[in-house]
Amino acid sequence: MKQITIAVVMLFSVSVFAQSNADLKTHYEAYYKEMKKQGDVQGIINALTHLNILEPSVARKDTLAYLYLSEGKYLQALNTIGVEKNDSDSDMNVEVKALALKNLNQPKLALEHYEVLFKREPSVYLAYEMADMKIQVKDIAGAKSNIEYGLANVKDDMKRAFYETQQPYETSMKAALLCLKGLLTFTENRTANVDAAIKLMNDALAIDPNFNLAKVSRQGLESQKAQQAAAANKKN
Repeated sequence: MKQITIAVVMLFSVSVFAQSNADLKTHYEAYYKEMKKQGDVQGIINALTHLNILEPSVARKDTLAYLYLSEGKYLQALNTIGVEKNDSDSDMNVEVKALALKNLNQPKLALEHYEVLFKREPSVYLAYEMADMKIQVKDIAGAKSNIEYGLANVKDDMKRAFYETQQPYETSMKAALLCLKGLLTFTENRTANVDAAIKLMNDALAIDPNFNLAKVSRQGLESQKAQQAAAANKKN
């Protein structure tokens, strides 16, 4: 009799728990819709977190990580989906990992995921980002390959945003690639390649005379050239 009573209690508890979970799921689904309607990103994140606990879903976790990324919460994004490279990862998942790691100044780890994105769907924009990071980690051959791909496939209407000035601005993607190629050329040989790097900066500025990064880079290269000339004269 005691065993029958325990069994009945357990069945009742399971039923109540299931009903409670269903009610909670209905509540958070309604809450999620309302937060979307209001454009409340943190509210959407809270709703998705609860829904994922109640009913775990890979797609829901990917969306949650993407929302964290959009809010600049890079660690939270990575804590949600991890940093490992998995062949089964969705494009959104890989993009979140790549961008979050890049923004956390982890170019080597970020590049692993950028390579996956590029393999799945190559683009000039991805090629530029990868070349930029490869210069940082001194992968000269890899950066050169990405830049050449970019220059071979860039279209005249493509733009890239830059944020090194107080006021963000856009420039021609082709000019951006030529500027990056100039920086790479200088990095390869800081003594012999100064003139070649300056020429590439001039090529970029011929496309967009207001390209600030190219202007600043050219000034730095010309200063470097002047110092080298002064050092050579001193020796003579």
